[in-house]
Amino acid sequence: MQRILERDAGALETLYDRYGRAVYSLVLRICQQSASAEEIVQDVFMQIWRNAKQYQATRGPLEPWLFTVARNRALDYLRLKREKQRRREDSADLDLPPSAVARPEPEAAIDQSRRAEKVRSLMDSLPAPQRRAIELAFFEGMTHSEISAAIGEPLGTVKSWIRGGLLRLRESLEEARS
Repeated sequence: MQRILERDAGALETLYDRYGRAVYSLVLRICQQSASAEEIVQDVFMQIWRNAKQYQATRGPLEPWLFTVARNRALDYLRLKREKQRRREDSADLDLPPSAVARPEPEAAIDQSRRAEKVRSLMDSLPAPQRRAIELAFFEGMTHSEISAAIGEPLGTVKSWIRGGLLRLRESLEEARS
């Protein structure tokens, strides 16, 4: 750790070589997703590099501290994932006022149906890989990294597909409104 404090990249590499697999195993056991576990392990070692001063040898050996950092990072990931799921469920459970249920508006339903049909049509016009990436992100709730692992494409490619596809959809929808 002293070498890491001195910004010796070789020391970080040695630390990773020595503990990377064990940290990965712990994180994978907690989060149950290999792509996420890989990201978390990378974050853990980057955190150690950036915040090496947090380690205090007087408080105990390096190994338990390292595993504690990894465990906490994995648990943070799970908490965030659960919170996102809870928010999705909460937004799906919106309570409608009685007036909205008592007086249906056929024009609004038709308009919504037309917009949904337009979005489906626009999605169908996208290249299949781009469409699949957007569907995984928005309908499956997958992260860009998870999508990358699932479809076997580089992370940058997945991000570009999603961003480009969403821009194309937005432009087409704005044109349709005009």
